[in-house]
Amino acid sequence: MAEQSVLANLHFGREDAERDVTDGLLLRGGFLATAATRAAMSGRKMLIIGRKGSGKSAICMRLMVDGVHDGGKVLITPDDAAGDEIRRFELQGLPADSAKALIWRYLFAVHAARHLVEHAKAGHGRKPDSVKALHRFLKQNDELPGDRLGDRLAQGARGLQTALSLEAFGFKAGVELAHSPSEGARAARQLEVVEKGVAQAFADLGCAGAHGPLLLLVDQLEQVWSAEPDSNSMVIGLLLAAKHAAGLYGRAVRCLLFLRADIYDSLSFGEGDKFHGDELRIAWVDQALKELVLARARASAGAGLTEDRLWREIFPETVRGEETPAYLFSRCLPRPRDIIQFLNLCQETAWLTHGRDRITEADVLQSSLQFSAWKLKDLALEYLVAHPFLERLFPLFQNTGYVVTRAALGGRFEQAAGTLHRLFPAYAEALTLSGVIDILYGVGFLGVRRGSDVVFAGGGELPVQPHEPEFHVHPCFREALGATSAIDLRRYEPVVVGDRIASGNVGPGVRGATVVSRDYRLLGELARSCHSILAQVGRAVGLAQGARDEITQQIGRVLNDADPANGGRPVDPEDRVLTAAHYFITLATQLRVSGLDDTAGAGGVAYRIEDEARRLRRLAGGSFGSSAHSAGV
Repeated sequence: MAEQSVLANLHFGREDAERDVTDGLLLRGGFLATAATRAAMSGRKMLIIGRKGSGKSAICMRLMVDGVHDGGKVLITPDDAAGDEIRRFELQGLPADSAKALIWRYLFAVHAARHLVEHAKAGHGRKPDSVKALHRFLKQNDELPGDRLGDRLAQGARGLQTALSLEAFGFKAGVELAHSPSEGARAARQLEVVEKGVAQAFADLGCAGAHGPLLLLVDQLEQVWSAEPDSNSMVIGLLLAAKHAAGLYGRAVRCLLFLRADIYDSLSFGEGDKFHGDELRIAWVDQALKELVLARARASAGAGLTEDRLWREIFPETVRGEETPAYLFSRCLPRPRDIIQFLNLCQETAWLTHGRDRITEADVLQSSLQFSAWKLKDLALEYLVAHPFLERLFPLFQNTGYVVTRAALGGRFEQAAGTLHRLFPAYAEALTLSGVIDILYGVGFLGVRRGSDVVFAGGGELPVQPHEPEFHVHPCFREALGATSAIDLRRYEPVVVGDRIASGNVGPGVRGATVVSRDYRLLGELARSCHSILAQVGRAVGLAQGARDEITQQIGRVLNDADPANGGRPVDPEDRVLTAAHYFITLATQLRVSGLDDTAGAGGVAYRIEDEARRLRRLAGGSFGSSAHSAGV
């Protein structure tokens, strides 16, 4: 019965790093150090980029474990409330990317200040005046520990948009910032005072070089990302803030950002080329995954478990004529989460379902079908934000061969195009044959035949080329689709197959986000401008209520007119946007000649209206970036 005991104890860990730490597997030898781990721990890289399930959070959780890093550490994982605060944060006079960089910089500075207040006495045995000033600042601005991240961000946002209490640093903000040219300039100046105070405290304590730096780790940003311009600005602002912190605090602070590859690859901004040296992309090969599997098996079943025993006694030696590791790894996307789920499913099928003392070939085959169904559904969910139509593309490959030519796929897509365009009109320009091929290759669903090899995305390979004619469904998804043979030699069923493909329903059993059509993006940007102006009006508390109501009413009319659902899609969205921009300029001019002075807030509203008018004119002229709000757009 000793063998049964090994199988009963065998477990390859949890799918998510947070529970893996709680259960203890990551702490008992189940963590495999990789190039990404070494880069993160050494400080050589600031951006750890990878697909969902590739191990980003495992590295993050490992760094949070006591004894792994000899300096302070703070984990920042925004929830919905925090993400909403950052996405909505804006400052008159600053592009959205720059404004959101300020709120991230403020968050970093507050976390560093809290750390210094606690660390000064415990780590250095003294509390210099600069640290005492930080403590007073935190207290005066209600930034002491205890509140949720969303509440703290709301507090910080209000402070940056109005006035922080800076008396702790000998700075009378209300007097010295009264003549700031814009809301953004005032916020930036306030933040500089706070950051200077934090940097001075680090210098007075001599933290740099005396011990490890304070680690500011940002993870799980995908939980609050939505592929909208404001979400992209939120991520771009984070990158800019981390770069700024690295230069400002030197060796005393280090930022580590763990980002999903599809999010990072969707960004486009002027400073993007300055981050290449900070990037490290997680890429797994079969050998590294085998080492990870063995480490986790030993952590659960005992250090004496050998590789030979794992793959020849506990697992069957072969499955359908293939060596078992080759069979298993070829049917997973190359990331730890997939192989952990697959192997745990094999163990549970053999031990829990059938009561065996070892895993048989039949157990692996039964698990393979269930696992394939999981992964097909998971792929659609993974890219639900970036490619909301992805699940509707799977019927193009259902109950047919897993090898498909460009010509054959073109015929199937032609049947489905009408339904796809009707269900997802905003993505109609991307839902072409070449667009669909690029998307399916980018997410790892399709591989492309190159010479005698089939290449899947993920290791820096070239994108699909226009002349490449043959594609293969990844083995991970074939069983769920009923596409287990290379070609389909069954009888042709044009009505049944055509109905299924056209409906986009799966029967039982590109990097980055898809680009929305220009017309829909223009209308979306017009709506965003209206909301931005309305928010500025709401902050102009000194403006007479009647004036605020009138401006709100007029902007509300523009906003209503921007909605395609009101009276159908406009004939010319570009004309609609330019008309609104012209009206905004007229409205700003009327505000300026109305006699209302800037102390009432009219000037800030006028500035905001003019900023949005200029932005809309640039966009209507064809300038679209990732966020469309970077300086110079």
